Amino acid sequence: MLAVNPWWLVPVLILGVAVLFLAPGPPQYAEVGIASWYGPGFHGRTTANGELYDMYAFTAAHKTLPFGTVVEVVDLDTGRSVVVRINDRGPFVPGRIIDLSYAAAGALGILERGTARVGLIVLFRP
Repeated sequence: MLAVNPWWLVPVLILGVAVLFLAPGPPQYAEVGIASWYGPGFHGRTTANGELYDMYAFTAAHKTLPFGTVVEVVDLDTGRSVVVRINDRGPFVPGRIIDLSYAAAGALGILERGTARVGLIVLFRP
């Protein structure tokens, strides 16, 4: 009878377990909803955290996330995404979860549409 050395299975099992635990799954969104944007009418005005609003910076307004939180905003229809820093409060329109700066909305491709269905992924929380 042929003797089988079971030790060759160890690397195969380790690789299999690693693939199961390290394989990317679906994104875990902290929040899903409607994004909008704000721009020229607010440029240069003071934001809720005391900064001056710069419509060309990659920033956003959120109702509850702490100032300084960095969020990836993913357009759920196109898959495009943008990374922004929370520096203001809002939006104040029912059903909306984030207001993007003009620059962030442009990078996401929603300037013409005005709004988009998005998912938020928190990348850094101060």
